[in-house]
Amino acid sequence: MQARDIMTPEPVFVTPHDSIARAAELMRDYDIGIVPVVDSRETMRLQGVITDRDIAIRCVAESHSPSCEVSDHMTSSGIDAVQPDMNVEQVIVRMERDRIRRIPVVDDRNRLLGIIAQADLATKVGPTEPLLVEELLQQVSERRVRH
Repeated sequence: MQARDIMTPEPVFVTPHDSIARAAELMRDYDIGIVPVVDSRETMRLQGVITDRDIAIRCVAESHSPSCEVSDHMTSSGIDAVQPDMNVEQVIVRMERDRIRRIPVVDDRNRLLGIIAQADLATKVGPTEPLLVEELLQQVSERRVRH
């Protein structure tokens, strides 16, 4: 099974110039915790992601305005993505390594094609490979120690 087989295709997205309020509205309306950030609606090149945690910690907790741009609070460095033809085991290794719950799927030009969440793995891979999914959940859920 490959990434394209388990991804959610054509996910909702924002651009860096959209407002934090717009990103939060999409999260609410689609019941999601992450929105990919693309450079433009035309090119769809992945620039980063904005998560519910980014909004809570970088915007709300700092008393910033909901009209702030996504670019002010998004995560843009260290974003890992997978290719659609990567096998599920490779996807899981990346998610475990980076301890992330969701990962974008991009083509060879870095255009956003989809997103894979833990729920996708649980529902599409879990029935046939439960130990793979269990290991991912355990790795990602381990508490990080902050100093």
